[in-house]
Amino acid sequence: MGINLNQLVLAYDDHIGKPTLRKLIGQEHTGISEKDVLLTVGAAGALFIIQTSILSKEDHLIVVRPNYATNIETPRAIGCEISFIDLNFEEQYALDLEKIKLALRSNTKLISITTPHNPTGTIVGKNVLENLCKLAEHQGCYLLVDETYRDISFNNATALAATLSPKAISVSSVSKAYGIPGIRLGWIICRDPLLQEVFLAAKEQIHICNSIVDEEIAYQALLQKETYFPKIKEEMMANFALLKTWIQTHKYLEWVEPSGGVVCFPRFKKKVNIDIEAFYKTLLEKHRTYVGPGHWFEQGKRSFRLGFAWEHQPSFIKGLANIDKAILETLL
Repeated sequence: MGINLNQLVLAYDDHIGKPTLRKLIGQEHTGISEKDVLLTVGAAGALFIIQTSILSKEDHLIVVRPNYATNIETPRAIGCEISFIDLNFEEQYALDLEKIKLALRSNTKLISITTPHNPTGTIVGKNVLENLCKLAEHQGCYLLVDETYRDISFNNATALAATLSPKAISVSSVSKAYGIPGIRLGWIICRDPLLQEVFLAAKEQIHICNSIVDEEIAYQALLQKETYFPKIKEEMMANFALLKTWIQTHKYLEWVEPSGGVVCFPRFKKKVNIDIEAFYKTLLEKHRTYVGPGHWFEQGKRSFRLGFAWEHQPSFIKGLANIDKAILETLL
């Protein structure tokens, strides 16, 4: 990427995060400035900061499931009350606003969703997102929206949640859409300055400031994203086209087609009789191909997360073929 780090001084730096990088992130969105952006160690660091800052044992959380583990396990460790909004294959993994309304309690402090959803790739529409913001405002709680995959929406992306309400907290990173997870750089966007002060205090207790090496790489990468990001998206969409053709005619698997992100969540059809443990073991150990079993997301193992953005086409095609081989070798 032609990034030059020779002028960096390896010292502590701005605890909030590199000002020019925060400005660069903020200017992508209407009504957002660098003051609304806090840089973190990946989106995972952002989620941990938010949940440990807002939730206590006396509080109540509403969270969608399946979900990225941090959005469930950190609140569990805190010991707060949790209401799960379970998304179902039969309902196209769509988020039901009425279920969230019914789950609200007097001590609800946080509503937590992801869009594009991990692991299914479904997207919460603009109308639902706006209504969720209104719900949080009326309840006096916060809405956490994990938007790590937002910049890879297949059609136009929904507005950033944090632009819709001061009660909305948006989280993202350079890991997924921009393909550079190794530098561990994410961010929190929130227009509530007092809440951002709390998040900053939490960050300082955890790791003081970010790595300035990571911040500089992220800054230079995002400065030139118009040069390399279209190619990333083009390759990802080419893989997605292959995946779509593969699964639409599949004898053993079915899916809810994703609308964004780089993952999907296929499952074995109900009548398929397979040794599921043997399938994962065979796929990994014999065919050297890896998917995310459903239990990662508190779902049955007959579903699995499949990523379609990492490998170039020849490797991706081989990976899909290896899944087919492992299935045939473990059918009962």
